[in-house]
Amino acid sequence: MSLRSLALVSLCVLLAACNNINQENYSKLKAGMTKPEVEKLLGTPTECKGALGFSSCTWGDEEQFISVQYAGDEVLIYSGGGLK
Repeated sequence: MSLRSLALVSLCVLLAACNNINQENYSKLKAGMTKPEVEKLLGTPTECKGALGFSSCTWGDEEQFISVQYAGDEVLIYSGGGLK
């Protein structure tokens, strides 16, 4: 197997293992969870923003995502789209 083929196979395996943005993990989210609990479940967010004790973090992209809104350090509401 060439080095290029090995690198491609390794990348595919890595990406498949890292995709925590799915229906199974979405169903594990609960109001009141802490940020560290959510990040343990979903990994590092793609984007976070906020002000005045409220924040919103998103995992994924436009086609498949989970969005979590926090009040302080706890989940207030969450939503998702394109989950499988």
